[in-house]
Amino acid sequence: MHIIHLVEGFNLFLAVLFTVVYGYQLVYLLLGMIRSHLPASVQPVALHRYAAVISARNEEGVIGELIQSLKHQNYPQEYLDVYVIADNCTDNTAQAARDAGAIVYERYNQREKGKGYALDFFFRALAAQKKDRYDAYLIFDADNLVDPNFTLEMNKVFDQGGYAAITCYRNSRNFGANWISAGYGIWFLREARFLNAPRMLLGTNWHVSGIGFLISADVVRENGGWPFHLLTEDIEFSVSCALKGRRIGYCSKAVIYDEQPTSFHQSWDQRLRWSKGFYQVNANYSVGLLRGFARKPGRKAWSCYDMLMTVAPGMLLTLGILSFNLIVCLACLGQPTYIVNRILSVSGSFLLSTVANFYLGLLLYGLLTVIFEWKHINVPAHKKLLYVLTFPIFMFTYIPISLAALVRKVEWKPIYHTGSGSKALS
Repeated sequence: MHIIHLVEGFNLFLAVLFTVVYGYQLVYLLLGMIRSHLPASVQPVALHRYAAVISARNEEGVIGELIQSLKHQNYPQEYLDVYVIADNCTDNTAQAARDAGAIVYERYNQREKGKGYALDFFFRALAAQKKDRYDAYLIFDADNLVDPNFTLEMNKVFDQGGYAAITCYRNSRNFGANWISAGYGIWFLREARFLNAPRMLLGTNWHVSGIGFLISADVVRENGGWPFHLLTEDIEFSVSCALKGRRIGYCSKAVIYDEQPTSFHQSWDQRLRWSKGFYQVNANYSVGLLRGFARKPGRKAWSCYDMLMTVAPGMLLTLGILSFNLIVCLACLGQPTYIVNRILSVSGSFLLSTVANFYLGLLLYGLLTVIFEWKHINVPAHKKLLYVLTFPIFMFTYIPISLAALVRKVEWKPIYHTGSGSKALS
């Protein structure tokens, strides 16, 4: 019976541990249910000079839409320049961008692939040409569409001072295409409502999410460009900010519309890269984040801890726990019947309850997200409810993705976009 007590104790310890280390996110959930916006600024706001930067590879079909949405911002055009990094393009992306009114930098480097390298190339080129005259940079992907008030709202937050970066409200332009695009859409709306907004209210950091974010030009100059080249360079940058005590803010009124993958193959490739990138960040920075949590006072310490919980391989740890219980079940088959029944009861119940709680937790998160963001999801009501039911299935597909990322070599691959789909917010 010793093995039974060992398994029961192990499962209880891990259940308590997970509750303790992640329980603080319930506070975020409650805050997100109460408030999603900060009070509007009543102070006069200075006009800052921005460069919108778009890294694009073979995006001639969609690049013009984004540039036009930037050219029609409710912000003085003399304070907003639009740049496109045509990165290893084999189509007419560069010319399409020029025709739409952007300033184009072409880059050809098959050895150093990915947005991180493209941004580093651009920032270094701009500095070398003495053209880095901006207060901040706005980073986009070619498939984005930008709300007309995006720059204006970002400027209000940036003008408050003290922010190294600011992330935005990320919505989906093709939310209702299928269960895959809806899964992405719910995930990003959940981040905005129940993570970004509460962290901004509490004055703690969030991480930038690849697109639609502002980065201070001072930070770029201090970094000597963009020295973040892991597969998830946005998360790597965010961790760097937490370690250095730099603040990352959130602007709920700055909205972008993002085209999500609709095929499982494309989604697999993208999320495989994300999962591998999180493993890379975790391997490179977890010790530093732990030290930052232990040594830095107040908000800086909490930002390090929160970032550590963000990059921690929670899915992998959960799978490890489930595997342990499954192995115990299989190993006990040669024992006396009463021992087998007892162990199967303990480990089997734990396996079933963990899977059930995982599904129900995701279902609840999806339901709350759709309810609180209902007016921002431009699909019929029955589809909203249907996609709540499919959201946990979408998240469960991370299980094989997480396992594959652990053992496979992953390289950056472009996600091709069509520009199809309607905006999710009007």
